[in-house]
Amino acid sequence: MPLPPWISDLPALDLLISVAETGSVGRAARAHGITQPSASARLARLERRLGVSLLVRSRTGSLLTPAGEAVVAWSHGVIDAARTLADGVLTLRADRQARLRVSASLTVAEHLLPTWLLALRRTHPGLDIAVDVANSHGVVAAVRSGAADLGFVETPHPPADLNARPVGEDRLALVVTANYPLAGRALRPTDLADQPLLLREPGSGTRDTFLSRLEQVLGHPPVLPHAISLGSTTTILATVRAGGGIGVISARAAAAGVSAGELTEIHIAGLALTRPLHALWLGHTPTALATEMLTIASSVD
Repeated sequence: MPLPPWISDLPALDLLISVAETGSVGRAARAHGITQPSASARLARLERRLGVSLLVRSRTGSLLTPAGEAVVAWSHGVIDAARTLADGVLTLRADRQARLRVSASLTVAEHLLPTWLLALRRTHPGLDIAVDVANSHGVVAAVRSGAADLGFVETPHPPADLNARPVGEDRLALVVTANYPLAGRALRPTDLADQPLLLREPGSGTRDTFLSRLEQVLGHPPVLPHAISLGSTTTILATVRAGGGIGVISARAAAAGVSAGELTEIHIAGLALTRPLHALWLGHTPTALATEMLTIASSVD
C-alpha cells in the first residue's frame, strides 16, 4: 500500500525526537537552527496530520504523551535511514563532481578528445578522468547504463532515449594508395558495388554514416559483396597502403597520408559524407564537469 502523506514530514519527526531528548521545544528549535514559534508550528502541524496529541506543554518544558513516546520510538529508525539516504546521495553527488567518465568513438578519441581533455585540465589540474574508447554503439551502451557521464559519437542518428548535442562535424573520405588503379578518378555511387571497400566493423558510426548516405543516394540499401569489415582505422589504413582496397575513414585520419602523397581521395558524385559529431548524456542535465566538457568540445576543434 502507498505511504500516507504525513510520512514525508521527516524534519518534523526529527524535531520531535529532539524535543524528547532535550525536554524543551525551545532547546530543540535551537538545535535545529529555527525559532521556537516555527518549531511549535511544525509540531502542531504534525499533530494535526497524525491525528494524535504528541506533547503536553508546561512552564518547565514539554513532555511527551504516551502516543508521542510511541511515535518517537518508531521514528528513530526512520530518521536514521533517512540520514543514511541523505549522506549516500551527497556522497554520490560529490563523487560525480570529483571525476569525469567519458566514452568516445575512435575518431573523436584519436583526433579531438586529447585537445578537449587538455583544456579541461587547465582549470581542473587534479581532476580524475576516465576515458573509454569504443565504437559508437559501445559509447551509447556506456552512457545508457550510467558507466559514462558523457559520450561522443559519430553515428548519424543519436538514440532518442538519450540527450544529445552537436559538438562539431567530421567528413568521411574514401582513400586509396597513390598508385591504385582508381586513384584520381571520379566514381558514381553505383560503381562502389564492384569495389573492395574497407569498412569499419558493424556498430561503428563511420560505417553507419557511410552506408546510410549511400542508401540515400541509391534509393535502396546498398549491396556491397566485396566489402571487408575491419576493426580499426589503423588496420584499414595499413590495408589501403598494401593496395587492398578503398578505405572508408574519417578525413582527419587520412589527412597525414594525403598530405604526404601516400594516399589520395576518390570522389563519389553526389555522395555527401559530412557528418555531425554528437555528445550524449543520460538524464535531463549533465554533471557540472560534463557541462564544462560540452562547452570545450563545442568551441575547440
